[in-house]
Parts: sequence; structure tokens; C-alpha cells
Amino acid sequence: MNLKNLLIIGAVSLGLWSCKTAVPMPHASRTEVKAMVTNPAATLVDVRIPEHFAEKTAPGAINIPLAQIEDNLDFFRKQKQVVIFCNSGKQAAQAVEILKKNGIQNVYDAKTLKNVTAINNEVK
Repeated sequence: MNLKNLLIIGAVSLGLWSCKTAVPMPHASRTEVKAMVTNPAATLVDVRIPEHFAEKTAPGAINIPLAQIEDNLDFFRKQKQVVIFCNSGKQAAQAVEILKKNGIQNVYDAKTLKNVTAINNEVK
């Protein structure tokens, strides 16, 4: 193997290695999320934009858009349990990651409004 090929392999390896994300956070099981969503002591937080929240959300949910999560860390610290959701699950995962990075551990990712709605409908 010549030096050029070795450098190319090294560059590709370095590129792939540097693209790895942090160690993934463990996700709560469906049973755990269901227990959190239906727990009256849990705070349901819809992290979608206010316009989407106004159109439809889960019963009892409050709206704290993803862009405002870090501005509300004290609020989250005061909650017993927090269940986060959005439309696709991406913003919810980001919100959970932000909160956990800031030392807030009592946070659960319910992923989507559809998921929270389905859980609430199962309980009825």
C-alpha cells in the first residue's frame, strides 16, 4: 500500500470517527412513558411552536417551544416529572437532551403528540 492510499484511508477513518454522535441516552420503555403520560403529577410539555400548540395538543399540556427550553430551566427543575412531546419526535428528543445536559433528569421523551394522544385514549 502506498503512502497516498494510506493517507486517504486515514482521512476517511478520521472523518467517520469524528461524525459519531455522543453516546445515546437510554430511552424509557413504552410502559414507562405510558405511566408518565397518565401520571397526574407529571407535567406534559409540548415543545412545538405556539401556533401548532393552539391548533391541537394533549389535555393538560403546556407549551414551551424548543427555542425557549433553556430559558425555563428553573421551571423544569421544580417539576416532579416532565413528559416532552412534539410532532415528529425530533424536537422532543432535542429538548430532553438539553434538559439532561443541564442536570434535569426527571424528563421523559414521549416523542409525538400522536403517541401521547394514543396513550390517553387507551386509558379512557
